[in-house]
Amino acid sequence: MAEAHQAVAFSFAITHDGLEVDFDHEILVDIWHSGIRSWYKRAWATWHDMRAVIFPLKPYTLILYILGILLMRFLGWDASWGMIDTMEQHLPLEYLSPPTFVCFSCILYAVFAWVASVLFVRLSLRLLFKYHGWMYEAHRKVSLATRIWSAIVYVLKGKNPRLCSYQGSLPRLPVPKLRDTLTRFLRSVRPLTSDERWNKLRAHAAEFENGIGKKLQRYLWLKSWWASNYVSDWWEEFVYLRGRSPLMVNSNFYGLDCLFVHPTKIQAARAANHVHAMFRFRRSISQQQVQPTIVQNLVPLCSWQFERMFNTTRLPGLETDHLRHLRDSMHIAVYHKGRFFKLPCYKRNKLLSPVDLEALFTRIIEDKSEPMKGEEHLAALTAGERSVWARARQMYFYKGLNKASLDVIEKAAFFVALDDEEHDYDPADSTKLDAYALSMLAGDGYKRWFDKSFTYIVLKNGRVGLNIEHSWGDAPIISHMWETMMYTESMKLGYTEDGHCKGEVSADLPQISHLRWDISDECIEIIKQQLHIATRLYKDVDLTLRIYQEYGKGFIKKCRVSPDAYLQMALQIAYFRDSGKFNLTYEASMTRMFREGRTETVRPVSVESCAFVRAMDDPTKTNEERVALLTAAADRHVNTYRDAMTGKGVDRHLFCLYVVSRYLELDSPFLQEVLSEPWRLSTSQTPHNQTDLWDLKKHAKHICPGGGFGPVADDGYGVSYIIAGEDTMFFHISSKKSSDATDSTRFKQNIDRALHDMREMFRDVMAKRVTTEEAKKDK
Repeated sequence: MAEAHQAVAFSFAITHDGLEVDFDHEILVDIWHSGIRSWYKRAWATWHDMRAVIFPLKPYTLILYILGILLMRFLGWDASWGMIDTMEQHLPLEYLSPPTFVCFSCILYAVFAWVASVLFVRLSLRLLFKYHGWMYEAHRKVSLATRIWSAIVYVLKGKNPRLCSYQGSLPRLPVPKLRDTLTRFLRSVRPLTSDERWNKLRAHAAEFENGIGKKLQRYLWLKSWWASNYVSDWWEEFVYLRGRSPLMVNSNFYGLDCLFVHPTKIQAARAANHVHAMFRFRRSISQQQVQPTIVQNLVPLCSWQFERMFNTTRLPGLETDHLRHLRDSMHIAVYHKGRFFKLPCYKRNKLLSPVDLEALFTRIIEDKSEPMKGEEHLAALTAGERSVWARARQMYFYKGLNKASLDVIEKAAFFVALDDEEHDYDPADSTKLDAYALSMLAGDGYKRWFDKSFTYIVLKNGRVGLNIEHSWGDAPIISHMWETMMYTESMKLGYTEDGHCKGEVSADLPQISHLRWDISDECIEIIKQQLHIATRLYKDVDLTLRIYQEYGKGFIKKCRVSPDAYLQMALQIAYFRDSGKFNLTYEASMTRMFREGRTETVRPVSVESCAFVRAMDDPTKTNEERVALLTAAADRHVNTYRDAMTGKGVDRHLFCLYVVSRYLELDSPFLQEVLSEPWRLSTSQTPHNQTDLWDLKKHAKHICPGGGFGPVADDGYGVSYIIAGEDTMFFHISSKKSSDATDSTRFKQNIDRALHDMREMFRDVMAKRVTTEEAKKDK
């Protein structure tokens, strides 16, 4: 009750002496500054949105248009082809003097011409961005059409774009032809099926194409014209938000610290610098100062996902969750030793300095209060079954103290976990790194608020990491923030010699507050059940990491093979040796060249890849033959990847057709069979260098190992990999301990062996080529 009493900023009472007014001046000042900040942000957001809408034109060009039209009118030149005269004849403004009337007509026409110019450039860019022929051409064999296209794009795309400058110019994701999708699907499953099943699939595909497939395709085509993206909203809803299984392990993914640098071991200092850097990045998003990602310096990628990185929470529902995104949030929620705290990050409209934030984090770490009843394991509710959490939220957190405290967490900019344990990278003991990664993924089932857009984690020894909720965005977006934050920490903020944040602590810091809870015994029982589910789930995860430094991108380039295709073939070799067979393999690619694009599936298994994998263990094959087979498999993989990026993938199209069939209550045995196949090898390349801030040749120790995710299938593997440098690659391998078919350490060893065998294969072929060339010179 003391906290509630102190929270009253204004009160009055009627006494015999009259009206007595009592108010807290400091709180009212804060309320005033909060309102000013809100209006200020709205005004700037409107200004930045307008600048993005008119890009590549600048706001001042409107003035130039007006002055130009007025000057030409004064000189007797009619640049409007008679439109100004027509306006003068028909506008009902007789009360204006003739000179004023002429000026008004010229200004009106100039505005019209300026708006028309903006629309013309944006429409032209949208048409130009639909061209993807450049992706299928070799760098040294660029066609004339691509050269002309690139020259026009270079002229029209403008300079110094803002984050959302190209959003209105991006094309919609096209719906592929049904026959093309079915052809690609059948080709992808051919090496995985017997002749009998293959013939059945062909028959079912033909029946689907000539039957209900046409009707479903028409509905999908209609949606593609009406919606910004015909896939993304259904993908978010049906794949993520309607999932009822736990987010932990099954959906959320993690990210790790830069392992080869450790700028400070002071937990509060590391947290302070990073939190300050994150809020600076959030401000750059709201002001659209983040540079959009542009492929080949020509084609921009969609920046839509950046909008929901901060101030976003996934709220549980009985049947489906939903995302709540706030315009602004001035605090973070912090978890430490079983207690939740509210930490204000602004004071009178100004972001707190890192040294001030360090002081506040230190207060939390040194706070001796005990967790309240049911508080320590409360976050386990977000780690367990979604429907159970939704019912508990409705029953026990809908009013009073619990609702107020839950609002603090859900309305925070993001969630911070100050762990009271230490993890680190030890080259002599790989199990320490494995435990570090598992901690970031699961957090013992109750130390992460899995519903927040991301949980920022700081260990006791200053190591950091992330746990990211997946429905709002994908790995490249959070990687962009992570790289920028690391750069800001190292190059702009820094630490003192003793590891603390630089600067002097302010005298009037805002107050942190320990959140209060009134959790009943019935709710505590539900928390225990959810924690049991979460504990059983994460303890079944077999997670291991491999830092591979035998070779990297440098050697692969000498082999004249796409690095991603090279590693995908290595994974195919490893899986075949591990399981003795091929299986459906998932690789994520992006479709962000289209508006609101997210991901598409690349199917790495092909007839060509299987031929190469078998040849690697066939003693009758020569290395020259193996290299030729690898080249063919890599070419097939690269083309499949390009198809996925340009809207010609298989799986998202079939998924949307299935959604339409369910809406129409039409049964499709073909779609049910296709979409029920498990992905026993799920892979993803973690993006690196999302920004151009780091020169890894100069700052090689700042290479980040990326992150990983849990296994998708109970009897399968999840593999995240990152090509981090010329001689470094990272692999995150997960599976389930309960499966007899998988073993992450064994699979890691098979990856090592595959990479070694492929390098020796190329070395042998290269050596023979050199010998042959020298022999020719001698002759």
